Amino acid sequence: MKYLEEFRNPEVGRRLLDEIRATVTRPWSIMEVCGGQTHTIIRHGIDQLLPSGVELIHGPGCPVCVTPLEVIDKALAIAARPGVIFCSFGDMLRVPGTDRDLFRVRSEGGDVRVVYSPLDALAIARDNPDREVVFFGIGFETTAPPNAMTVYQARRLGIRNFSLLVSHVRVPPAIEAIMQSPDCRVQGFLAAGHVCSVMGMDEYPDLAERHRVPIVVTGFEPLDILEGIRRTIHQLERGEHTVENAYPRAVRVEGNPAAKAMLADVFEVTDRAWRGIGIIPDSGWRLSSRYRDHDAEYRFDVTGIATLEPAECRSGEVLQGLLKPNECAAFGTTCTPRNPLGATMVSSEGACAAYYLYRRLDAAATAPREATPVV
Repeated sequence: MKYLEEFRNPEVGRRLLDEIRATVTRPWSIMEVCGGQTHTIIRHGIDQLLPSGVELIHGPGCPVCVTPLEVIDKALAIAARPGVIFCSFGDMLRVPGTDRDLFRVRSEGGDVRVVYSPLDALAIARDNPDREVVFFGIGFETTAPPNAMTVYQARRLGIRNFSLLVSHVRVPPAIEAIMQSPDCRVQGFLAAGHVCSVMGMDEYPDLAERHRVPIVVTGFEPLDILEGIRRTIHQLERGEHTVENAYPRAVRVEGNPAAKAMLADVFEVTDRAWRGIGIIPDSGWRLSSRYRDHDAEYRFDVTGIATLEPAECRSGEVLQGLLKPNECAAFGTTCTPRNPLGATMVSSEGACAAYYLYRRLDAAATAPREATPVV
């Protein structure tokens, strides 16, 4: 706990806030990309402690939230088949598909299991050679390497009854899409430290230069967030647009070479649909041709499933930073964690879940206020 408390020190938090207040001369809008950062911001009231005019915009960095409806429906179709053991992390079981979720499939007799590692699913496949075992591989660059390793191991060990349903996405193309949107209000980014701990920072300088936006890589504790905001505002006030590493305890410029090599071997870059947003070019991964035998979409012939997003769910606007969760008419009424319209309300990193959990239930709650930092 000592290490954790070092990054939640109230006195250091006050000093960072004082420096931010002393620096700001005009309004600025900064997007935190990661859903984990969003939860830290809302839980500790960081957005409410910033100077008036400094707005934090919540980005599309929740892997569960951006998994498109058609992929959820493919998972449901596979999980309902006889002879299949469908494995997933627990946060995917409540995510609604078109007419049900994985919990419903399990209640109807499907063998749906929660695992804590993709290697757990591989072990299940080894122990059940007469069953088809599928792992639901979702997420950003952080979860992609262990999922890639699992497929690599399945091929190396000759475990043929294991496959991966892939919905992996990449952060830099999402930043590109956000900046190209005609409705974009983002003037600077807090980049996700765990993503950069894997991939490094090589892809960000070009983005910062072309779109003239500062990008600061930061962590997930309150002081990490405040330091990232402080550095971003310093750049904005000086008219600079460079990439800074405010998370050196975890991030190196080159990232993790071994993890990147595994990704390059098992996956290939592809266009990917994002829930509520649409297709972003080169924004995802799929299994490369060498590992196509372990691709659940092809093994179970569900490539043709396509669905439409429900009109009443505005999670796409939330994920693009165009709407705060409590500005949606369905928020907290027809859409709650027990009866969600979209994944942003049930994911542990979803912005709607953060607003609901920490009682940001009405628009007035987002107004800046003076308070003692809870950091």
